[in-house]
Amino acid sequence: MHQEELKSVKTEFIKEDSENMSDPEPCRMKHTEDPEEQRDLMEVKEESEELSEVEEEHHVKPGEKPLGLSKTKQTFLKKRRAKKSFTCTQCGKSFTTKQRLECHMRVHTGEKPFTCDQCGKSLTTKQSLEIHMRVHTGEKPFTCDQCGKTFIGSSNLKAHLTVHTKEKPHSCSECGKSFSLLSYLQTHQKTHTGVREYMCFECEKTFTTAACLKLHQRIHTGEKPYKCSHCDKRFSQLANLKTHEMFHTGEKPYKCSHCDKRFSHSSSLKTHEMIHTGEKPYKCSHCDKRFSLSLNLKTHERIHTGEKPYKCSQCDKRFSQSSSLKTHERIHSGEKPYKCSHCDKNRPTRSEVH
Repeated sequence: MHQEELKSVKTEFIKEDSENMSDPEPCRMKHTEDPEEQRDLMEVKEESEELSEVEEEHHVKPGEKPLGLSKTKQTFLKKRRAKKSFTCTQCGKSFTTKQRLECHMRVHTGEKPFTCDQCGKSLTTKQSLEIHMRVHTGEKPFTCDQCGKTFIGSSNLKAHLTVHTKEKPHSCSECGKSFSLLSYLQTHQKTHTGVREYMCFECEKTFTTAACLKLHQRIHTGEKPYKCSHCDKRFSQLANLKTHEMFHTGEKPYKCSHCDKRFSHSSSLKTHEMIHTGEKPYKCSHCDKRFSLSLNLKTHERIHTGEKPYKCSQCDKRFSQSSSLKTHERIHSGEKPYKCSHCDKNRPTRSEVH
């Protein structure tokens, strides 16, 4: 237990490069990242490195009684603070070595001296580059002991483990919704505050996270970096590729806890389980109607607002749903995809087929 507790101290807030590669691309931003937050992350990283030494010194062998973690940690922190002698001239923060101070200074200068020779991405530290390279090499050294699934970084594994434990300790104070990770809660809370600090340079659409912005920008660039290993189909998102490949493999790793039905995607499982629980977490802000899917809520609310975001490319008619627009556009194209089983005539809509 002693080792496990030490590891939790080391890794609690350390961020590793994830499969999403969520660093923002050059874009307009309404609000820049907080330098103080970056400095705090670096501080935790430094402490984690030295805690590794403490862990090695106090390694517990089978049959031995571990020392108290709090006493070990207090001694470590006291020694660590006493030997800090390198101070940042920009913010006053102190470090134990000159090398760590130089690394910290990149927070202020924006310097990213380590560049990936595969895609040109720049990173602030050699360790970050090594983690990033796993995206290209396919290396996934972190394995789930529950199902055998492998991951690029420890943070990805930690997020995945909540699928098995179903633990959601972080609750939203506004709506009560619970999340497995603090970062998920923080992203969710932006839906209440309306904070969208990442702006697309092309169309000025705003997003709550850098990862969402990066995915959106591929609409403009047409970039589809993820290719199926079974066919030539390509995707703009890794999650979509994984879902697609399950059609080839027949894999359905997500099983309903109420019945034997299985799904290839976790979101499909979550939607399905609401049939059993009757959960409808999305409430209309104009009336008391509730929905199990946010998409259905958005569509419903257009009844109240009168919003019709889908415009016909042939005429000026507008629609509240994309499906209604597609049906309408068949008037212009003459397309009749639905064939009647009785008279062999084709119709533009399914409702016209008897």
